[in-house]
Amino acid sequence: MGEISEQVNQKNALGWAARDTSGLLSPFTFSRRATGEKDVTFKVMYCGICHSDLHMLKNEWGVSTYPLVPGHEVVGLVTEVGSKVEKFKVGDKVGVGCMVGSCRSCDNCANNIENYCRNYILTYGAKYYDGTITYGGYSDVMVVDEHFVVRIPEKLPLDATAPLLCAGITVYSPLRFYGLDKPGMHVGVVGLGGLGHVAVKFAKAMGVKVTVISTSPNKKKESIEHLGVDSFLVSRDQDEMQAAMDTMDGIIDTVSAPHPLLPLIGLLKSNGKLVLVGAPEKPLELPVFPLLLGRKMVGGSNIGGMKETQEMLDFAAKHNITAEIELIPMDYVNTAMERLLKADVRYRFVIDIANTLKSSS
Repeated sequence: MGEISEQVNQKNALGWAARDTSGLLSPFTFSRRATGEKDVTFKVMYCGICHSDLHMLKNEWGVSTYPLVPGHEVVGLVTEVGSKVEKFKVGDKVGVGCMVGSCRSCDNCANNIENYCRNYILTYGAKYYDGTITYGGYSDVMVVDEHFVVRIPEKLPLDATAPLLCAGITVYSPLRFYGLDKPGMHVGVVGLGGLGHVAVKFAKAMGVKVTVISTSPNKKKESIEHLGVDSFLVSRDQDEMQAAMDTMDGIIDTVSAPHPLLPLIGLLKSNGKLVLVGAPEKPLELPVFPLLLGRKMVGGSNIGGMKETQEMLDFAAKHNITAEIELIPMDYVNTAMERLLKADVRYRFVIDIANTLKSSS
């Protein structure tokens, strides 16, 4: 009987999905589960487009299932809460990032790093506890366990805050964990895209000296005048790179395409840390001698736990940090993906779900 009532109470949902590895998105109707006792249901207002959406749409990581409804930078307004929900009420501004579940019992979950739980559940394209496949934020409604919902501080605008739920926490977490958040330190940021521009903003707010390392000389004026970076290196300019060797305490590398690590390792001081947060499809070459000769470290980082994600949003509110966005209608999404592939966006696309997601019927 319970199962029947669950089905009756399911919510009709509308989204845009890819049906195959072409990655082409089109309208898709489906059902969301009924609001469970610990669930928060919210109307999706905006959803950011992450570079990983592009990889997943085309199954470039080999883990995609179709139909695929992407989107893990999701913000909206609460419309219903379950009977045992304690942190949220109807009308609250909320967000959901890259995960909607984890085992909640392993050491990682106990230590508030659910993002490293072996059984964490991605916001889209993953198998949920009940065996269904998760659908993401390119849709009009979300139903998520309250543990994986964050509160959006009142002073932050929903649209420009959406990318912080993936891009923001992806760079904030390693700055904190690897100790690259101390005033007066010198930190490099490789790549000035969706992740990179937010890394600059967080690092500057922490009091850190920031150098952007980019293949694009045309981003220099923008990064210095608009984002306030302290210096800018063109990675293809041997003289510039040589002059900056042994000057950085750490580097946040946001590039998700294959690229050489040796020049970056050279920029680090002794005991420096190169932290990778981009995910290239092919393995990168790691020369070991430069690590040995400077006691240098190459590390990685993947989003952040729920507690830290909330901390990141509160920090962003305190320092007025939001993403630089281009707001687009839902039916522009395929064009946006083509532009994203060419890095033709400043710096993050955000879909205006509430105003532009309409039924095709």
